Amino acid sequence: MDAVFKALADPSRRKLLDQLYAHNGQTLNELCEYLDMTRQAVTKHLTLLEAANLVVVVWHGREKLHYLNAVPIQEIYDRWLSKYERPQLDALSQLKRNLEG
Repeated sequence: MDAVFKALADPSRRKLLDQLYAHNGQTLNELCEYLDMTRQAVTKHLTLLEAANLVVVVWHGREKLHYLNAVPIQEIYDRWLSKYERPQLDALSQLKRNLEG
């Protein structure tokens, strides 16, 4: 999970993930259109996202397409966020039962 948190810490990488969420399967050139940086800089960000397993690459002929892999984000949610949400949901359920009962 450390690699995922490191990857998500940078706003440019989050923007790349947002772009892939909006339109999955983009080339490097397409992703470069959304960031004001060189192709080499975007490639470095994508390499880090790939290492964190947040981006998966599929070759389609000579084209390298990038796809969002949301599984690591779901794992963060399951491990870190959902347990903090549970007490509030339990309280709302109890309130509903009290009001209906």
